Amino acid sequence: MPTPPGRKPRKAAPARQPLTQELIVRTAVRVLDAEGLEAVTMRRVAQELGTGPASLYAHVSGKEELRELMLDHVAAEIALPAEPDPSRWQEQLKELAAEIRRVYTSHGDIAKVSMGLIPTGPNLLAVADAQLGLMRAGGVPPKIAGLAVDTLGMFLDADAIEDTIYMARTPAGVDRWEHFQTHFEEVRAYFAALPPDRFPNVTAMVDELTGGTGDDRFRFGLDILVRGIASYVQDPPTS
Repeated sequence: MPTPPGRKPRKAAPARQPLTQELIVRTAVRVLDAEGLEAVTMRRVAQELGTGPASLYAHVSGKEELRELMLDHVAAEIALPAEPDPSRWQEQLKELAAEIRRVYTSHGDIAKVSMGLIPTGPNLLAVADAQLGLMRAGGVPPKIAGLAVDTLGMFLDADAIEDTIYMARTPAGVDRWEHFQTHFEEVRAYFAALPPDRFPNVTAMVDELTGGTGDDRFRFGLDILVRGIASYVQDPPTS
């Protein structure tokens, strides 16, 4: 109908995107990145999409499924090794672990979802399959590889969660590394002031206990795990 005289023509409402599971998950991840995991609720995501929470349940059963779908969506960003190399499978396993850590820590506290979760999504399964493939290429016994993929996952989840805790404690506008250094200087001073007769080892190793960066500690922990896994290899591959 034409606009009656004396009235302003109405602006056409923007076309709304059809509601899909993919759109819901991408929106939830956007909320996660901006506000953290606890902010991701069905109501909050529905608000972002300009709809009611009830409309989301046609595509997602609830908050728990939404979180699992978010984790699998994020896992698609993890770059997997093209081909296992038996001669350097340990290095490849460490590189993949570092890549998982990079992706997880770039999405707030998404690693909390991974804790206690058995991966069933296609992207998470692809990551687990790549880890298993690297260990099998290196001659790790199947039973050990099956246990190790779970242990590696727990280590990576815990490290990523700890990283987000440190980030959350950094005041706005303050350099994260400077804040971290200041905190450790305070801890170092506290350890040094402890009574040596009561804590002889702590006071004697103040520098060792408080030195190194988060990356140093991550690489050390990862090295211990991979060396332990490698110790089970009885017949290393020759090619």
